[in-house]
Amino acid sequence: MKELAKIIKALGDANRLAIIHTIGKSSRSVTEIIQDTGLSQTLVSFHLRVMREKGIVRTRRDGPFIYYRLTTPELYDLIGELSRVAGIENDISRTTLSLEIVNRNKR
Repeated sequence: MKELAKIIKALGDANRLAIIHTIGKSSRSVTEIIQDTGLSQTLVSFHLRVMREKGIVRTRRDGPFIYYRLTTPELYDLIGELSRVAGIENDISRTTLSLEIVNRNKR
């Protein structure tokens, strides 16, 4: 339970949630994350380090670029669900809802 609490605590930052939203279910370079979030390079690097240390993101090097992706892509869906529970409509919750509708229609 302590490990789970540490991960939840690491997710309890609006900047980190914005970074997760930007990464989504793909991978993004630091430059792309900076452009999409509007955060400074220093802030993005700081938050990515914290999330890497907690096992939330992992990296892949491609030449001079480092790409970040979620260790567990389902985290993106979970945050969307939590947004809906909190009554917050955002891109993640809309995407998650759309996927639920598609999955229901497949049954």
